[in-house]
Amino acid sequence: MEDARAPLPPFTVDSAAEKVRLAEDAWNTRDPGRVALAYTPDSNWRNRSEFFQGREAIVAFLTRKWDRELDYRLIKELWAFHKNRIAVRFAYEWRDDSGNWFRSYGNENWEFDERGLMRRRLASINDLPISESDRKYRWPLGPRPDDHPPLSDLGL
Repeated sequence: MEDARAPLPPFTVDSAAEKVRLAEDAWNTRDPGRVALAYTPDSNWRNRSEFFQGREAIVAFLTRKWDRELDYRLIKELWAFHKNRIAVRFAYEWRDDSGNWFRSYGNENWEFDERGLMRRRLASINDLPISESDRKYRWPLGPRPDDHPPLSDLGL
């Protein structure tokens, strides 16, 4: 049996917020193998119009994503939670290989097993072209610094 990924459900407001920040930090590494370990081996995903299952598919998806979405920086924010489920809103900034910048906005619904691994992830995402001067996420690549404003403080 795999190791648990704390915090574990049922979530409190503090443990749900911690789970969201841990996910944000992991995604900001842009390491598909590391990110995939937070999901059950048979995790079900819907990301935009793609549906897939399992860690191998997660790694393949994230590899494609971060090969296309360059200079990716993400902020997630807890929206709601109940027992073993968390709803998240997020925004991330990235550029394509032609230097065009985007801010992608979305919502995710997460469901966890008793070990704290995510068994279901449903994501709805919209992309907005932005100019380089409109970027709000300018920290060095990697996890968001603790003193960087969250989504709500940025007006996003």
